[in-house]
Amino acid sequence: MRVLTWNLFHGRALPNAGRDLQDDFAAALAGWAWDVALLQEVPPWWPAALGRATGASARSALTSRNALLPLRRVAARLAPDVIKSNGGGCNAILVRGQAVAEHRVVVLRRRPERRVAHAVKLADGTWVANLHAQVHSEAHCQADLATAGATLDEWAGRRTPVILGGDTNTRRPHCMDLVNLGGHDVDFVLARGWERNGPLNVPDRGILSDHAPVVMTVTRRERSKTAGRP
Repeated sequence: MRVLTWNLFHGRALPNAGRDLQDDFAAALAGWAWDVALLQEVPPWWPAALGRATGASARSALTSRNALLPLRRVAARLAPDVIKSNGGGCNAILVRGQAVAEHRVVVLRRRPERRVAHAVKLADGTWVANLHAQVHSEAHCQADLATAGATLDEWAGRRTPVILGGDTNTRRPHCMDLVNLGGHDVDFVLARGWERNGPLNVPDRGILSDHAPVVMTVTRRERSKTAGRP
């Protein structure tokens, strides 16, 4: 399975593009090879459109700054580089090639701003989770990872292979017994019962976002390798 994680920077670019970039982000995502995309800082009205553009099922969970969202949406579409993150945000999971059997959301914290993790159970039983941890605090981001991991275990089962990825906001993410499969800067994929197969791929995104997308292929570990885990 190919897993992509990417923070969309609230649909903005560096340097500023001065226009709405929904179609540009959709085209980039549509052009890359992945099976599950874990996205953060997504304008809340984008997930369904991104799903249609990429041939994927989309699930989303609101994060912060979403009060009076219709007004924020108008402002963000007219002047995205002025309103910036105040256009509102969400996390999104896009899935290609499989049905989504279940979608669950947990609030990680409400202060200093709302952070969530969410996960999908795929038709083959695989659970894949997406989070955007709190920024500017190592203690907070590690606590968010711990809460996300513990909740994922409640949803999937303690012995079930799982994948957790996203913007961890730390270069040293830790989460229970999950293994760090790699990443770029603060964007990582961690897993239990899966291993990375091959090198990381960082697709060219041009000026889109202030984060680089990361794609990796993961495969289920052999049963003998995972046997005996607590």
